[in-house]
Amino acid sequence: MDEDENPILPSNNDSFGKELKSNESFEKLPPGVGKWFSTRFCIAYLGFFGFMNVYALRVNLSVAILSMVNASYQVVNHTAKDACPASSHHRNMTGGEFNWDAHDKGLVLGAFFYGYITTQLPGGYLAGKFGGKWLFGCGVMCTAVLTLLTPIAARYSFHLLIAVRIIEGIGEGVTFPAMHSMWGQWAPPLERSMLVSLTYAGCHLGTVIAQPVSGVLCASSFLGGWPSVFYIFGTLALVWCIVWFLLAANTPAEHPRISKKELEYIQNSIEPRCNDLPVPWLEIATSKEVWAISIAHFCNNWGFYTLLTCLPLYLKEVLQFDITQDGFISALPYLVMWVSINLSGLLADTLREKGVFTTTQTRKICNSIAFIGPAIFLVVAGYVGCDQIAAVSCICLATAFNGFSFPGFNTNHIDIASRYSGILMGITNSWATIPGFVTPIVVGALTETNPSRTQWLYVFYIAAGVYVVGTVLYVILGSGVEQEWNKVTYNKQDDERKPLLGDESDSGYIQENGNGKLH
Repeated sequence: MDEDENPILPSNNDSFGKELKSNESFEKLPPGVGKWFSTRFCIAYLGFFGFMNVYALRVNLSVAILSMVNASYQVVNHTAKDACPASSHHRNMTGGEFNWDAHDKGLVLGAFFYGYITTQLPGGYLAGKFGGKWLFGCGVMCTAVLTLLTPIAARYSFHLLIAVRIIEGIGEGVTFPAMHSMWGQWAPPLERSMLVSLTYAGCHLGTVIAQPVSGVLCASSFLGGWPSVFYIFGTLALVWCIVWFLLAANTPAEHPRISKKELEYIQNSIEPRCNDLPVPWLEIATSKEVWAISIAHFCNNWGFYTLLTCLPLYLKEVLQFDITQDGFISALPYLVMWVSINLSGLLADTLREKGVFTTTQTRKICNSIAFIGPAIFLVVAGYVGCDQIAAVSCICLATAFNGFSFPGFNTNHIDIASRYSGILMGITNSWATIPGFVTPIVVGALTETNPSRTQWLYVFYIAAGVYVVGTVLYVILGSGVEQEWNKVTYNKQDDERKPLLGDESDSGYIQENGNGKLH
């Protein structure tokens, strides 16, 4: 193990000092350059609302499916021996129009991810080549249009619904790589944790809003009940697309309203990107740092998707929540996680800027908190019996700790290779998408004939075990140090840029005081 790359806590050895000096060389925020109301933070706010829509479109089916399915068809003779008593407000929803069993529901909930996995790597490559603005916006727009068509597809045939969900996944699969590629050019090193966390926190606020609103809409007669869920959120996403196309820009240099000081600050902080450079595919494929992020991403999403797609089923079938309560209660963990993401991102950047921890240490500490916390509290949730408040509190604590994953592995792509951050996100998110279609099937297999607390405890144990494995491997393999294959060298005499990998190419950049600048 390279000591320079893998300290977890500060020490007095040379490796710590070396990396700390590297962190101290990062460009600090100069006087006169704004922060919270700056252009780069406006991009983060736009991305935040974009991912609100992305996750609202993704999770609304998890609540709507409870009203879509004829419950009396799927649970006949499958009463759990340790079933919790129904609350006085609980209503059995047996009037759904579709006769789907647990296996069918698993297919419907997981179909999205079969398409989602196919466009991760192409999305990262295209965003790096042509910019992330249009790719991100068009991906959301495609998903929004297909969401509007979901009720029609469901009523026409089960197979058409599966096809629509797969195509939705194809459209939405480019969103994270596209946004990560943009942050590779927009996010100064000492603000990466905050900007990335702020942007992707929109996912969880989208869940907070979508789940309770979906529950209320399903229980109403507005636009036919459950179909209104897809009509409302599909329309809102299309409105966001228009705003994004009008206000966003691929790079700081392309933004018409950015100040000169902010533009210089960003350009002095980030290695310039040249689209003509060949992608170092072999170095990426054999990089232990990339594998560390991939493993962490996979393990994180196993636990997260267990909650995202299956929590409404757990609350309804085990804890006996009414569907209108279900949406509000299922949203609470994501509200807690939204707060945690923003606070942990700010904390991580503050600790790095003050030199308390190196980038490597910050990523590993945050990631360990993000994985061990949920591993503990998911298992505890399975042992609290029918105490609804205790069970939901444990799940909320699990998601609160999991919010630290964003300044953990989720920002790490940009640390090690800002030039190829979109491609790296595409690679790691491809691995991380597998749990999206596997976990609903696993949960269905474990709970279809016996949706009991005992069976759900197995679900939580599996998720906890995956979290522990991810913690250990990320600590061993991970790093926050920029990789050599991301760097370029410059010949200052003939003003010619020379990549460390691939052919020489004149890119119009020079090196000045260690920073690439436009001239």
